[in-house]
Amino acid sequence: WKCAVNPTGDKIFVTNLDHHKVLTLARDGTVLFTFTDPDLKWPCGIHVTAQGQVLVCGGTSNNLMQLDGEGRKKLATLATNRDGLSTYSVKYRGTYRDTVLPYHDIPRYCRLRNYNVLYICGTDEYGTATETKAIAEGLTPQQICDKYSALHRDIYKWFNIDFDYFGRTTTEQQKVIAQDIFWHLHKNGYVLTNSVEQLHCENCDRFLADRFAEGTCPMCKYDDARGDQCDACGKLINAVELINPKCKLCGNRPKVRSSEHLFLDLPKAEPKLQVHLDSVFQTGLWTNNAKVITKSWIRDGLKPRCISRDLKWGIPVPLEGFTDKVFYVWFDAPIGYISITANYTEHWAHWWKNPEHVQLYNFLGKDNVPFHSVIFPASLLGADDHYTVVGHMSATEYLNYEDGKFSKSRGTGVFGDQARDTGIPADIYRFYLLYVRPETQDSSFSWDDLFLKNNSELLNNLGNFINRALMFVSNSFGGSIQQMDLLADDFNLIALVTRELRSYIDNMENARIRDSIRNILSISRLGNQFMQENKPWVLVKGSDIEKSRAGTVVSLAANLACLLSVLLHPFMPEVSATIQRQLNAPQSCNVVYEDFVCHLDPGHKIGQPSPLFQKIEASTIAELKKRFAGQGPAAPSKPKPKKGGEPSQNSQTATSPAEVERLQGEVTSQANKVRDLKAKKAEKGVIDAEVKLLLDLKKQLADTQVPSAVTETGGGKKKGEKGDQPGVKQEVKVTANNVTSSPAEVERLNKLVTEQGNKVRELKTAKAGKVLVDTEVSKLLDLKRRLALAQGENPDASPAGGKQKGKKK
Repeated sequence: WKCAVNPTGDKIFVTNLDHHKVLTLARDGTVLFTFTDPDLKWPCGIHVTAQGQVLVCGGTSNNLMQLDGEGRKKLATLATNRDGLSTYSVKYRGTYRDTVLPYHDIPRYCRLRNYNVLYICGTDEYGTATETKAIAEGLTPQQICDKYSALHRDIYKWFNIDFDYFGRTTTEQQKVIAQDIFWHLHKNGYVLTNSVEQLHCENCDRFLADRFAEGTCPMCKYDDARGDQCDACGKLINAVELINPKCKLCGNRPKVRSSEHLFLDLPKAEPKLQVHLDSVFQTGLWTNNAKVITKSWIRDGLKPRCISRDLKWGIPVPLEGFTDKVFYVWFDAPIGYISITANYTEHWAHWWKNPEHVQLYNFLGKDNVPFHSVIFPASLLGADDHYTVVGHMSATEYLNYEDGKFSKSRGTGVFGDQARDTGIPADIYRFYLLYVRPETQDSSFSWDDLFLKNNSELLNNLGNFINRALMFVSNSFGGSIQQMDLLADDFNLIALVTRELRSYIDNMENARIRDSIRNILSISRLGNQFMQENKPWVLVKGSDIEKSRAGTVVSLAANLACLLSVLLHPFMPEVSATIQRQLNAPQSCNVVYEDFVCHLDPGHKIGQPSPLFQKIEASTIAELKKRFAGQGPAAPSKPKPKKGGEPSQNSQTATSPAEVERLQGEVTSQANKVRDLKAKKAEKGVIDAEVKLLLDLKKQLADTQVPSAVTETGGGKKKGEKGDQPGVKQEVKVTANNVTSSPAEVERLNKLVTEQGNKVRELKTAKAGKVLVDTEVSKLLDLKRRLALAQGENPDASPAGGKQKGKKK
């Protein structure tokens, strides 16, 4: 028998070696509850966490089973990932960074915490996108799906992204489950029929569903909108609403014809959906953008949503009178999460029809929020078949490329099938894309920034610390971990590391991946400072006591390297495995505890140390920037001046406020980039190129802000004149772009600034080492800068009333 007591001491949990049971006892031995599960075969241990959850080890899969604080029910996490990979393209920006990459890290973290988690993903292969691509490549829809599914798997493998199961929607399970959900909706009165006006191409003799129609968006006037959604404003639209529509296949102008279709009665489902959302918004993890987008749909009033299409490629509608149609892809695609699980395990209902015991997390880009927070939950709630409905949703903003956008058609940006050929390891891409992940606002992929992050944070910080520590153990102590006799400085290091570790856990639990990575880098900085302050290379040459001290320092540093290998595992799995091979670390170290635990005991023999990272040369970055620059947007033609030197009427065309604001933002961003490069002493060629770009942006901004109503006819400012004169270009002052983050993010950053300020004051009061104080001050300044940006302020502006360097009041 094995037993454990909960934190309050009022319950005892007992299991044994030959029964599938956990007994919950009162303190007097009375049996309060018996939990039985066939997976509890040969249970060999039981533990109660500080939060009161019961962990039983030794199940059939050799994992921990997690029960609630009463020992009554199994707890599990089901993580789904909106792939974003329609089967017709190979994307890098919208897929690997926005959804798959960061949320591949969350399940890995969950396993390090011994959570019971299932992570699934896949390609939704039906719909017009597949048909149009198949026509373009001269293949059948099934052939195009097979082609790109294999390509996606290959790219995921290179990126070290492994799911519990990566599936497809073109399966029999998808058909069975989708049609079953439809029949439940139909039986419960959530399906309507109505006549729909659709675009019909007489030349192709077909209705133009979704992406077969293109035209101008009726809302924002974007001239390349699709028949289902506008990529510019993000609004969902009906094809007949397009201005100047055309057939994507032949280019002819279609006509409007009527067709009978099926609708999901969202207004009827709205009360159930609202109750569910009110609950999960309070108890679940929802990013601010996911909440805002969802609430805007509810606020505007839900409308019936068409769930059928006049296509051949899709799940057949089983209802009599509609059997010549298929389901709309956004009705059946989310059901793919369920069918993919069903293809993975016959016990899929334990996950998908078990809302009391399973927590469902959705990870996606913000453009896919409405389908996952409104349409799919409404379908499951309306089906009323005990489905597990989303309780947590984490959505990212957009990632741009350099100073523009990724564009497959123009060849701008690095895409998934190209990243492998750059010579940069997958783990470096993983690290950088997570470091700049757009969690609260849009961010950009920048080659220069990747160059700096690799050479400074990875090579000089993380890699330098781990290599120094392991090389010292190897060269000075024969590769053996020494007895560690800890002093006050060592306990101070352990306390600081533990604080960062607990912050890492809190950030990961709340999907703040960027901050989690910064916690890791902070720990390695602490390690570098610890080595620098204790100078084991000096101590090892001294007395026996000093040599013993050197052994303590480097052995503690080696254990710190072991901790870093575990924390890095979700983000950089190859680097993590390499560190653990060099440490010869035990497999049991791969658990994230709330305290710093040493897994390398005295006498442990490490492996052979070697450098973890390679320097990226500036010439390599310059070549990659040129290679992926693309064609760029077409340059606007400039009007020719009239004879006699007079400018034409269009030479001073007023620039829109939006364009001025955009340029202001780019100038601020570029100026910050130049300052960062100079502060980090980047190579002169890189700095000069960025300065040139900054000057060009300032010139563009200055040109837009010349008063357009003023014409200069050879006048201007005469020598000796003062004041503003007509026709004279005025100095342009640039402020920070007026973009603010959510109030919650501002409040969080305010709290971090306060905590870091207190930390700096404590270190100064304790007269800590200069290197340590300077590092913490640097972190404080970085937090203040992030807070200023979040509040829409210029982070480089001097405080009101402050002195400027070199000037007296």
